[in-house]
Amino acid sequence: MQTITFNSGNVSTYKFADDATITATADNITTPDFIIGDMNSSNSTIHTGVTIPDGWKGGKHTFDGTSWGAVDGWVDPVTVEIAALQAQIDALNA
Repeated sequence: MQTITFNSGNVSTYKFADDATITATADNITTPDFIIGDMNSSNSTIHTGVTIPDGWKGGKHTFDGTSWGAVDGWVDPVTVEIAALQAQIDALNA
C-alpha cells in the first residue's frame, strides 16, 4: 500500500494500492481518481510499500516513514455527524 502524509505532523491523509500512480508536483498531487489541491511536493510525502494499520481512516494516524501512531484528539467524523443529526432530531421532536 501507499499513504500520503503531511510533512508537518506526519498525518496520514490518503491511502492507495501499490499499483496506483501518484504524482506530486509543486502545485498538487495527482492520483488515479482525483487531484489533491492542498498537498504538493513541498508539504507532503508519498510513502510506498507500507502496511496500513487496522481501522485506518484519513487523519486518524501518523506515519513517519517507519512507525505508525495515533493522532491525539482524533474524533471519527461519522460520530460527529451522527451526534449533530441526533441533536436535530431531538430539536424536531421537542
